Amino acid sequence: MQVVHGKTGWIEVICGPMFSGKSEELIKRIRRAQIARRRVQIFKHGIDARYDATSIVSHSQQSLPGIALTHVTDILDLVDDRTELVAIDEGQFFGPEIVEVTNKLANQGRRVIVAGLDLDYRGEPFGPMPQLLCSAEYVTKQLAICMVCGDPANFTQRLSESTAQVLVGAQETYEARCRRHFEPPAGA
Repeated sequence: MQVVHGKTGWIEVICGPMFSGKSEELIKRIRRAQIARRRVQIFKHGIDARYDATSIVSHSQQSLPGIALTHVTDILDLVDDRTELVAIDEGQFFGPEIVEVTNKLANQGRRVIVAGLDLDYRGEPFGPMPQLLCSAEYVTKQLAICMVCGDPANFTQRLSESTAQVLVGAQETYEARCRRHFEPPAGA
């Protein structure tokens, strides 16, 4: 990935299904920025308290402290003037305002990294992620491993009967699946 120095801002999106290492990749990029002595602020959606109420945490238990919020526009008030990197986890849970917020931050000369699911459990685009992908300078598509056959997995298979688009869970609720083994719910 090209690194731009100076006041040029940009947006990076890390997307893919559950268990593909999106949060792990986000944490890796944040840690590298911290090593480079960049000023970093970390945010996540408050709905995701699976492992911790405020920290971003990967399924492999890597974590970094952050700020949990439900309105992405709050980031604009919380970002310090000296912040160079704004990291946002679980971007799919925020409304369409995330596109405007991330573009505003990038236009201010900040590096913005958003991690999130690009597809929901039906295999359809998830929330604001399609628009965010279009706004980003850099997109990283992570793949998981299919829990049925071991092939690359692009889909998140829901194991429960819930029809709500948002159902926070982990291994007990979801599996990564390849195209061949993904079973979208009836009517999807």
